[in-house]
Amino acid sequence: MDSSSNLNPLPEDIPDGEPAPASVFATRPLRPPSTSSSEKYSPVEWTSYFDKEDDVSIPGSNDVFHVYMAGTEGPVVFCLHGGGFSGLSFSIVASKIKEKARVVAMDLRGHGKSVSENELDLSLETMSSDVVAVVKELYGDSPPAIVLVGHSMGGSVAVQVAANKTLPSLAGLVVVDVVEGTAVASLIHMQKILSNRMQHFPSIQKAIEYSVRGGSLRNIESARVSIPTTLIYDDSKHCYTYRTRLEQTEQYWKGWYEGLSEKFLSSPVPKLLLLAGTDRLDRTLTIGQMQGKFQMIVVKHTGHAIQEDVPEEFANLVVNFISRNRIGPHGVEIPGTWKPSQPKT
Repeated sequence: MDSSSNLNPLPEDIPDGEPAPASVFATRPLRPPSTSSSEKYSPVEWTSYFDKEDDVSIPGSNDVFHVYMAGTEGPVVFCLHGGGFSGLSFSIVASKIKEKARVVAMDLRGHGKSVSENELDLSLETMSSDVVAVVKELYGDSPPAIVLVGHSMGGSVAVQVAANKTLPSLAGLVVVDVVEGTAVASLIHMQKILSNRMQHFPSIQKAIEYSVRGGSLRNIESARVSIPTTLIYDDSKHCYTYRTRLEQTEQYWKGWYEGLSEKFLSSPVPKLLLLAGTDRLDRTLTIGQMQGKFQMIVVKHTGHAIQEDVPEEFANLVVNFISRNRIGPHGVEIPGTWKPSQPKT
């Protein structure tokens, strides 16, 4: 390679009328174009992650539940978000799982795009009944194998559905970052936490930025798709505010978590508990883990919303759980994973 091609021409080599180039020592390296805050935190459409959305009307009521769906084959990973979140909390996860299994992410009552007669009835029984009703409308009397995945409040709903035994095709249970002991103990601080957070946003971009800079979410990409449906526009105040009025549902909070550990352990399906950091297990779960009644994995370097902060790792854990427990008509085959030996005939 001729390095001379990188040198400036000599003065006598410059044609008449053309300005001489500035010395390389006098030039400044070009800075990469900066990304403005509005671009960095701009909303992203769900269509990049899910294949379709749908509204599920429940017969005999005015309730309409919004769902996002991805994938065409395999068992159904039915995702239930936490309080104040929405089904889009599982957006990136869905895009990773849909090649191996189907994904349905539901906006629970009072959240996202779902509409119900009583938006503030976030009792465990009501929300668990909602889930069963949506599954029935989607799949009729012969639903496929279903793995319930519930984050925080959604984890309590998933456990309640399992405890009620109203979902005959339930094949697995994944509970994300909720433990009865620590959850109940934290309830006394919940109203203060809710009141201390920023309440009004001039734009959706500012709400996304706040969620990331404030630490509630650590993944900008996930925040850009999940935050918009957690907001509504307040015409009287000319700003965005939270869609879900969690502070008005305090009467149900204790019910979300009391008895959670016993119900989780008694569920007769394979169980996985995913925790952020080194959350302390309560006595019931500690004994259950020692007895091998469930699998527990501590996911490092993440906040409370594990599925948003580390979606690829989360998706791998769920798919491996399905594969290991051979969930679905033929299970999910993953190269390199252990397979039970077939009996010789």
